[in-house]
Amino acid sequence: MYYPTPIAKLIESYMKLPGIGAKTATRLAFFTLDMAEEDVTEFAKSLISVKRDLHYCDVCGNITEEALCEICQDKTRDQREVLVVEEPKDVMAMEKVREYKGLYHVLHGVLSPMDGTGPDDINIASLIRRLQASEIEEVIIATNATTEGEATAMYLSRLIKPAGIKVTRLAHGLSVGSDIEYADEMTLFKAVEGRREM
Repeated sequence: MYYPTPIAKLIESYMKLPGIGAKTATRLAFFTLDMAEEDVTEFAKSLISVKRDLHYCDVCGNITEEALCEICQDKTRDQREVLVVEEPKDVMAMEKVREYKGLYHVLHGVLSPMDGTGPDDINIASLIRRLQASEIEEVIIATNATTEGEATAMYLSRLIKPAGIKVTRLAHGLSVGSDIEYADEMTLFKAVEGRREM
């Protein structure tokens, strides 16, 4: 179907977002057309601000507006442990729990030979430099429970352990409220492997 150029370009732009197909992009484009001009302008400013005003923390790789993120600046946090995650959104997910009081390190990806992603392509070198220059006693690896996440966790463990730093991995297994009968084999394996005494 033919659409005027501005709508067609907006549809194409929305389709660049993950999980947005042609139908959803068209619906969003027409919704945008019906929005108040001030709201559209504010939306456009927000998009531009995200690209212009945010960058990665010089220490941990989290997103921030300053050289150091708020977490790295917070001296009340436990400076002896660092939790390693794949992406900045993982930091935000962990912070919602309000239980972890240590520092973070964001890898910005995982090792994936199939995709051509090696150790030099993610934020590993800065983690090693950070461990050498600080009093960190424990590294908690919190990569996802995927093949790539597990491979990255194993690689980091082998790299860090010789330095005498404790390396732990977040527990994986059954989620709260789930039924054993519906869990896949790997989830059950991880649940048994990560069991703890009561």
